Amino acid sequence: MQPPPWQTRDGGILLRCHVQPGARQTRLCGLHDGYVKIQLQAPPVDGKANKALIAWLARLFGVPRSSVELRQGASGRRKTLFIASERLPDELAGLVGD
Repeated sequence: MQPPPWQTRDGGILLRCHVQPGARQTRLCGLHDGYVKIQLQAPPVDGKANKALIAWLARLFGVPRSSVELRQGASGRRKTLFIASERLPDELAGLVGD
C-alpha cells in the first residue's frame, strides 16, 4: 500500500496533486499514481489554473487563500502545495483506505 499523498509538516499539510485543467467542473477525482487528482475548470493559461487550484483548496480546507502556497510544479500537472492547516478535510482522508 502506498503512503498517502500528503504529509503533516511544519504546522501544516504538504499535499501532492495531479491537476487536470480545462475540465467541465472543478472537483476531486480520487488518486492518480500516488497524487490527489483534481480536475479544474480553469484553463492552463497565464496562471489561471494555479490561482483556481489555490482558491479551491483554500475553500476545501477552510483557510484563507494566503494559507495555501504552491511549492513545486507551477508549470506542470504535478504540483506540491503547502496548506497552513492541521485539519485534513474528510474528502481527502476518505481517499486512503485502512
